[in-house]
Amino acid sequence: MTHHYWTTFVELVVTPFRHIELVWGIVPLYFALLLNEVTSGKANFRTAIQTGFSFLWAAAQWIYPYFWVHSPTGPRVEWNAMTPVNLLVTTLVLALGLIALFSGIRRRYPKYFSFLGYSRFSNYFMITLFPIQAHYLDWTWERLTAIALFAVPIWLVLDLGLMPVRNR
Repeated sequence: MTHHYWTTFVELVVTPFRHIELVWGIVPLYFALLLNEVTSGKANFRTAIQTGFSFLWAAAQWIYPYFWVHSPTGPRVEWNAMTPVNLLVTTLVLALGLIALFSGIRRRYPKYFSFLGYSRFSNYFMITLFPIQAHYLDWTWERLTAIALFAVPIWLVLDLGLMPVRNR
């Protein structure tokens, strides 16, 4: 059973690199993940700006197919039962990205939004959701389960693996 989820997780991570049009959208998220992991774990306004940029970047990549559906190489956006889920996730990420970016620039969080300063692991979710939100993979419970199942192990590997770099 774990092997099945591992295969699903690998599919989520590898799919953007199999399609050249997704590479330029996903690579900045990997750089942001590494940058966030080597910075302090404390919430501050600089990390809020990092979070805001990552969220806005991902949301822009996910909105793009709705405006450019005639691309022969890109996915066809089909209006089906899961389209509202894609749009809801994109809207939520866009809104949180705007709030985080403006909070970092203004150096003040709205009430109950100081969690946006903790950006160290938010890119993991943007990376794993990327092929689903970009319409190259479908929303399924097994993909969501794989994302949730591997969140803690990936966080531990990143946290412990990059600790020597972070402590400099």
